[in-house]
Amino acid sequence: MLGPLFNKVMELAFRAGFSGAGTLDPGAIVLREEARRACAENKCGAYHKRWSCPPGCGSLGHWAARLRGYTHGLLMQTTGFFADPFDYEAMMSAGKKHTENLARFAVELSTLYPAALVLGAGPCEQCEACAYPESPCRFPVGPRYAMEAVGMIVSEVCAANGLLYYHGANTITYTACALFSP
Repeated sequence: MLGPLFNKVMELAFRAGFSGAGTLDPGAIVLREEARRACAENKCGAYHKRWSCPPGCGSLGHWAARLRGYTHGLLMQTTGFFADPFDYEAMMSAGKKHTENLARFAVELSTLYPAALVLGAGPCEQCEACAYPESPCRFPVGPRYAMEAVGMIVSEVCAANGLLYYHGANTITYTACALFSP
């Protein structure tokens, strides 16, 4: 049983604006080299250019050790809908909304669990220009890492935890997660 504190975290997620959420078993997370290879394709243009992305974000071994310290987790989603599968503007708008939802949620969660780890979707964009690799990250708690950057295949994580990943034609869903220990 997850209890009232977990229910509070779930409530925070919906209050932050997420359209979906579900439990995440930290012990079921499998980090995969395939996720890192996808990052190396550099489709987003951030590979080897940000502290939040490989190789600056650390090795899979580093992340495996870090994730072992958490006992509870939550998956959160923002789903956007559009009339046309080529509606790039609607896709970007959903991504922006997801980033805003995650920022609100992370602030609230930090009041309950200061050591919580919040992972987003896509590269960190807290700074206009990342200090990588010349200087350390400008944020005391570090950049906002993506689930993929740490080695997660998001569709696998959702499936392993019973959360729908694909929400149908003309939708796009962004997924984030939070890991914490009461």
